[in-house]
Amino acid sequence: MKSPSTDWARRRLGAVLGVLILGTVACSEAAPDPGPRFEDETTGGVVREVSCMQHQSQPPGTRYTDNEIRRTGETLALLRYYTANGTKSYCDGNGPTRIDRQWVDIYLRLGADRENVATLLEEG
Repeated sequence: MKSPSTDWARRRLGAVLGVLILGTVACSEAAPDPGPRFEDETTGGVVREVSCMQHQSQPPGTRYTDNEIRRTGETLALLRYYTANGTKSYCDGNGPTRIDRQWVDIYLRLGADRENVATLLEEG
């Protein structure tokens, strides 16, 4: 015959294992995709001079819009790019796309100077 303390210890061990398993499963869920990184035409993180801008291929995601997950380095790359190049035209001769405008909006929401992208705001 089992003693009540052995029975209690087994139930407690089972409960602890259950909590550990649930915690492991919950923590191992993949975080939602924060979206693409800004395509800033850098080489190894070094900003290089560009004669014209390339269009962005994907819209910004939460990595730029959510204060909880925003990373300074990624944000600074976006700010640096438009500050240095925002008055230049696009290489294909067209104005900004809808996606480009979303990136410019992020730039402005971050508090950057509107003058740096004024021509992009006039186009389209």
